[in-house]
Parts: sequence; C-alpha cells; structure tokens
Amino acid sequence: MRPSVRCSTGNSGLDTILDGGLPSGHLYLLEGQPGSGKTTLALQFLLDGVRKGERCLYITMSETAEELAEVAASHHWDIKGIDLFELSSVESLLGGERNQSVLHSWEVELGETISLIRQEIERVDPARVVFDSLSELRLLAQDPLRYRRQVLALKQFFVPRNATVVLIDDLSSERSDRDTHLHSLSHGVISVERFTLEYGPARRRLQVQKLRGATFIGGYHDLNIRTGCIEVYPRLVASTHQTSLSDELLPSAIDQLDALVGGGLLRGTSTLLTGPAGTGKTTLALQYVDAACRRGEQCCLYEFDERIGTLLRRAQSMGMQLVEHIESGLLEITQVDPAEMSPGEFAWGVFKAVQDKACKLVVIDSLNGYLTAMPEEKHLLLQMHELLAYLNQSGVTTFLINPLLGLVNTLDVGQLNVSYIADTVVLFRYFEAEGRIRKALSVIKNRGGKHEETIREVRIDSRGLRVGEPLTNFRGVLTGTPEFVGNATPLLEGRNA
Repeated sequence: MRPSVRCSTGNSGLDTILDGGLPSGHLYLLEGQPGSGKTTLALQFLLDGVRKGERCLYITMSETAEELAEVAASHHWDIKGIDLFELSSVESLLGGERNQSVLHSWEVELGETISLIRQEIERVDPARVVFDSLSELRLLAQDPLRYRRQVLALKQFFVPRNATVVLIDDLSSERSDRDTHLHSLSHGVISVERFTLEYGPARRRLQVQKLRGATFIGGYHDLNIRTGCIEVYPRLVASTHQTSLSDELLPSAIDQLDALVGGGLLRGTSTLLTGPAGTGKTTLALQYVDAACRRGEQCCLYEFDERIGTLLRRAQSMGMQLVEHIESGLLEITQVDPAEMSPGEFAWGVFKAVQDKACKLVVIDSLNGYLTAMPEEKHLLLQMHELLAYLNQSGVTTFLINPLLGLVNTLDVGQLNVSYIADTVVLFRYFEAEGRIRKALSVIKNRGGKHEETIREVRIDSRGLRVGEPLTNFRGVLTGTPEFVGNATPLLEGRNA
C-alpha cells in the first residue's frame, strides 16, 4: 500500500484547507463555471511540481497553447517547464507538421483521442497531470454511458503510474446538476464558484466537497485572482487555535480609565466601544494602541471609515505619535475597502497578522463600515464571532468600534447583539450641563473581571483623553438630559483652569 504522501497544490491557502495538500497518486476533480479560476489553480499546481523537479503534463482539449501562454504571461509565469499536449493540433492527432490546419476535438473519434492521451502519458511519464477539460470528452462520447466508461478507464490507467491527476470540468453540460458518477470516481472534489453582487466586483469562493481518507477544512472559502497568484483564504476555525489563557491586564496609561475596568482590560478579550459619532470611541482605542506600542507590543488597526491621513493628523494633535510607531514597525494601519474585500479575505488578513507578526492588539474601526458595506454577504456576524473567538484564544486584545445611529437619547446598538459579540462593552453618551455639550462613558459589562458601575465624564483636548471622577452629583446622564442634585460641580474643566 502506498504511503499517504501529500502533494502540494502550489497554493498555500488551498494547502492549509487540505491539511498539507492532495494525497499523491490519486485522481481529483476540479469543477466550476467558466471564469471561476480553474485554469489558474491548475497551472499553479503544475508549476509547483516543476519547481520541485517533477515531470508535469498539461493535456488540453479546450484551450490552445497560445491561450495558455497568455494566461501564464498575465501572471508573469514561465510555463516552459510544463509538457503541453494540445489535442486540437494536427501534430498531436495525426503526427503532421505544425503548419497544417487545425482539427477540433469534436471531429476526432473518442477511441483515437483516448489512445493518443495514453501514448503521451507513457512517453512523458509525468508525476502530475492536468486534463482540461472533460466537456470535450462528453462531446466526443455523445452517450453518457460511454463517457463514464472512458473516464473510468482513464482512472484505471493512471492507478499503477502513481501520478497525481487533476481533471477539470467546466460544468457546461446541459444538465444543471453535478455529475455524481464523476464525483464517486474521484478521490477528491474541489469546486470553485464565481458570483456577482449588486455592487462591487465579482466574488469567488472554493469548497472541498470530498477528500477520501484525509482531513480538510469544510465549507466555503473566499478566493481572489491577483497578478502572479490566486489567493485562497481558508475559513477560520477558532477551535483549532487554542492557546493558554493569560490573567494579565492591559493598561491604558490613564488611571481613571483603568479604574473603570478594575485595573485594566483582560488580555485576550474583545471590547465594544459604542456610542454616537464624535464621543471619543476611536480616541479611546488609540489610547490603548499608543500605550501598547510604547511597551513594545505589535498592534494592527483596520480602518473602514476614516482615512489614514486624517486619523494620523488627529492623533498627532492629541499628542499620540502614531507615525513613530508605524516607522518602528510596531503599528500597522490598513485601509480597508469592503466593496473590494470579501469577509474571508479580511479575516485571513487578521489571522496572518497574528500568526506572522505576533500582533497583540487589534482595532476594527468600525463595525458599521464592515457590516453595512457588504449587505449581500450572509452570516457576517457569525464570521465576526469566529474571528473574535480566534483572537481571544490567541491572547489578542480586540477593540470593536460601533457608532450608534443618531446623537442623543438612544441606547439602540443597531443589529449587533452586544452580549454575543463582545466581552466588555463601554458606552459613550452626550449630555448637557452648564450650557455645554459634554461627553460621558460607562462600562456596561466586563466578562474579564470587575468593573465600576459609575458614569464618568470624558474630555479630549490637545493633550489627549481625560477621564473625570464619577458623576455622583448627576442623575439621568444616560438619557442625555441629566439633573444636577449635588452641592459641588464635579465636571472637567480646561487643563489650565
């Protein structure tokens, strides 16, 4: 019995899904509609074999050598190391010269075509084979039973040769359902899909439908075709990334703010900062980022709403030297365009930041930008929950910024289930006192430990964020129309007052 050796697909994301690659020496089916990325994946698979010194064969009945060369050139790939067997050429079929006319595959009898394929395989003796595509075999066979017999014969022909074979099917047959017989013949089935949203570019995704005798990550995985590669973003499974939990508290360098959460936020927890626009949510998150970078910790900020340049200027005006942290490599700010980025790509980017850069603090600004910019995507909250679970189990502290609709007199957090999405919730409010609009904050819950039940005033100026003493002389602050019931004013004034 052959040992179960994994054959890399040449794609790191797909290899992660397949737990290292395809079990070598078997036949696999790669299916999908035209334009979904099948040819690009197949070429990556063969080029990986060429880099490892393996003999690789591409059998094409649907595309010409010139068309394949154009695909490779668009990715700056050199496919000279791949043996190309073009069944549409006279040289391949009849042994004629290259300058003779071209016969299409459907003009050739099926038995002769299969015979030519076998002869070429015996001559090259490849370790990896891609057959593109099965649609032409269907046209030649005409009869479904004859077609299935030929595919079975091909599989039996490859068995003693220990070659890893990928059959491409573009699903162009008249039947709308999948060929279940072909699925049963294959050792594994990979499906790629392309679909278009009402707004934004086309999205692609991949699914491993089966892989005999091997583990893999099930479900859909987003993918994107870029120049030089096809990027596959494995779906995050938080339970596979568990680490030991820490009891360390994360300070903010502001004593009154730390007092609100019992001395600091617990590492590996997620904090939701929610409130109307302009109340200081992003500033508070940046305070934690600045403090963490000063301690030498790696931080990542994903900005959906505000432009990076505006954010940096605003932080500098408050005395936070974020530019210095960026130049030192401790802070990475990513401008996210959700119209161009799929949820899977975003989650994979965060995952790589934690795995490759040892990121310890993540800020997502904001959840509204993430959720509302991708209205047609399904299960966004479920994906966000899985991402937060992974970050928590990896010991990463996460800040989620959620602007509320409206400015005053609302505690509605929109479509977010607060207790479900975050461990700690900090609520920001506007309130009016002494003829001024002021800001207050309070901790609604803190799963990581104890927290104050008080409401404190917060004020932001050129020297950063300040948190005042508990507003014990007011009641009704959360409603936005507080009533003064004390004898002394506990409100924050200017620093020079």
